Amino acid sequence: MNKQPLTITEQGSFFAGGKIIQQQGVYNTNNPMAHDGQTFHGDHAYVSYQKPVTPTKYPLVFLHGAGQSGKTWETTPDGREGFGTIFLRRGFSTYIVDQPRRGRAGNSTVSESIQVSPNDQFWFENFRMGIYPDLFEGSQFPNDQESLNQFLCQITPNTGAYDLDVISSALSAALDQIGEAVLITHSQGGGPGWQIALRNTKVKAVASFEPGTEFVFPADEMPSSIPTPANDAANISLSQPIELDEFMALTRIPIVILYGDNIPADSEHWAFNRWYERVQVAKKWAETVNKHGGDASVIQLPEKGIYGNSHFMFAERNNLQIADLLEQWLIEKDLK
Repeated sequence: MNKQPLTITEQGSFFAGGKIIQQQGVYNTNNPMAHDGQTFHGDHAYVSYQKPVTPTKYPLVFLHGAGQSGKTWETTPDGREGFGTIFLRRGFSTYIVDQPRRGRAGNSTVSESIQVSPNDQFWFENFRMGIYPDLFEGSQFPNDQESLNQFLCQITPNTGAYDLDVISSALSAALDQIGEAVLITHSQGGGPGWQIALRNTKVKAVASFEPGTEFVFPADEMPSSIPTPANDAANISLSQPIELDEFMALTRIPIVILYGDNIPADSEHWAFNRWYERVQVAKKWAETVNKHGGDASVIQLPEKGIYGNSHFMFAERNNLQIADLLEQWLIEKDLK
């Protein structure tokens, strides 16, 4: 735990985007539970922020992935500083998001039935922490039960159906308030991240940790599906077509995609297969961006000599090493 004092000039939070719906009828103050004529605010994003004394050129905006909230970026499962504070110490203003219909942005304009479905072991293996109950040998995830308990407690449900446009619209509205910034996404947040960059020129760069959904390609350059047992069983579609003119917005900003360890090409385990497929699609996507004059790269940590990281590399024991890698990229791209 970093015990050094941290000085900031401002902190706070706000909501962005969303919409207001209204029930038909006329509101009656004597019968408020009838709901007639009443309004409801929903589908907005929640953003908390902190600003250092002398901020860098661009702030960082952190968007979480599936089953998560802004907690992803705040504190690690073993109680150390998360990326939100690590990068604040390094001079960046940091903005941490709860996406619409999740966490502190829970008001959804569509109804959802939330079922109690025990699934801790699924997440453990899907996030490539190990084969339950064992962590992988050399794992960077803290090897104690309380850290695992803390991690599993931060998983949280959607309060309304996942909606790519709802999320990207709300985050674009947040950027209209924040100004020019670097977008940092994780996992399912990767798909909305591309859409935000497409629709808002205030996105000056994207760093995406293990994106897994909704890579956008020019309509006549869609990749062939990579056959794996996981893909065949789940009928997974990881890419979607857009017009080339729209796609070109992604060629005007630097982009880096990072994946962790334990993504073999020759496994029969469903979790390994689904992440191997995602890496291949990401590489094809970066190749397509670069073919059209862009600046996109895919980094697999073992190729950098960094081993043992799961889907949550930024929250594991070596997260300072991962932060160094990201900061180096930000400096190289003149974003700090």
